[in-house]
Amino acid sequence: MKKFNRVCIIVMLCMIAVIAAANCFILFGQKEGSGRPYRVEISRLVRQMKEVAEDAVENLTEGPGQNQPDIAEALVGLVDLSECAYVTAIVPDTGGGASFFEGNSDYVIREIGGVRYRFEYTVKAKAITTGMFWTVNVVLIVMSFLVLFVLWYVRQKVLLPFTKMENVPYELSRGNLTMPLTENKTRFFGRFIWGVNLLRENIEQQKERELSLQKEKKTLLLSLSHDIKTPLSAIKLYAKALSKGLYAEPEKQKGIAESIDRKADEIEGFVAEIVRASSEDFLSFELHMGEFYLSELLEEIRVYYEEKLALIKTDFIIEKYVDCLLTGDKERAIEVIQNLMENAIKYGNGERICISVTEEEHCALVSVINGGCTLPESELSHVFDSFWRGSNTENKKGSGLGLYICRQLMRKMGGEVYAEIQGERMRVTAVFPEV
Repeated sequence: MKKFNRVCIIVMLCMIAVIAAANCFILFGQKEGSGRPYRVEISRLVRQMKEVAEDAVENLTEGPGQNQPDIAEALVGLVDLSECAYVTAIVPDTGGGASFFEGNSDYVIREIGGVRYRFEYTVKAKAITTGMFWTVNVVLIVMSFLVLFVLWYVRQKVLLPFTKMENVPYELSRGNLTMPLTENKTRFFGRFIWGVNLLRENIEQQKERELSLQKEKKTLLLSLSHDIKTPLSAIKLYAKALSKGLYAEPEKQKGIAESIDRKADEIEGFVAEIVRASSEDFLSFELHMGEFYLSELLEEIRVYYEEKLALIKTDFIIEKYVDCLLTGDKERAIEVIQNLMENAIKYGNGERICISVTEEEHCALVSVINGGCTLPESELSHVFDSFWRGSNTENKKGSGLGLYICRQLMRKMGGEVYAEIQGERMRVTAVFPEV
């Protein structure tokens, strides 16, 4: 905020400097003799007077008793000086004396129709010190106030509300999920605040689910460990009795062996329960089923990846397709294709990524294809397993959950996803059911 305040002060000083410079130019910028624009006006007036002189003289001489001085005075009256910025007066030589050359201002002598005329002028335009001066100043002042108002509005309605939210990511990282963000009246950050509140709620829900899951796991392990102790103690007791020869009869030994076998089966059942609980789906996916167009899905992907891939010099092509209406969760469908794109970027050769669409049995098959596939054919069946990473991952970071999540989401939406190796190309296809 301090930097923005400094910017406002600099802008204010610049506007003041511009206004001062404009006024200096208007008041002192035109020096005498610099271009002598008054001569242009005088030449225009002389030409105008010559053009109307003949007709004017004929009309004026029709009346009785008019002499040459009267005609000269009348000719001057026909000239409009209101549009002249420099010429202030036109005086004809009616007396022929020395008084004609006396004047309080600068002048130029011109002869028209045998009569001399004194064109009085000023080196500064008449309108400059009045209309132009106030017009320029009013315009500059109004513009300055508008600029300052915009800066004030941005400060009060955009920057100040945003500074109140600058600690939100830090608080979320610390686990402080209790304070929701409130929207201001301008609603400049409507979608942003909505997204942050949604993120906070999702983190809070995930935290609750994680705690609940941990509690269930711990309860299950404690229960199973307690249940295992009973058959395990019986097995140990039978084993100790056999080792001490307490059961010499073959029939009793056979019965004890059968009891040990039953207890071992019980333990095996408990172990299977532990394995089953550990292999249960540890991710919960919330979907909002609906309908969306294939073009909407691919347009989102194009907007997101076109610039990103251009920066890393990777060709990105979406082949021509026939638009259709799909059923599913649009946001989850975008997540699936994004996962496929990220895999293509991470494990491809970086030359080209292509999205193609085909249609089979009322389903749209959206395929993401990249070159430079180094995954062995024998590992292809495991790419959708959780926490599994292929031998081609090398030092690339990852959790082994991307394609697993894709398959879970597609199946919940009534679709499927599968992978193929076509020579050096990797093709992963998401199957979306059509409406």
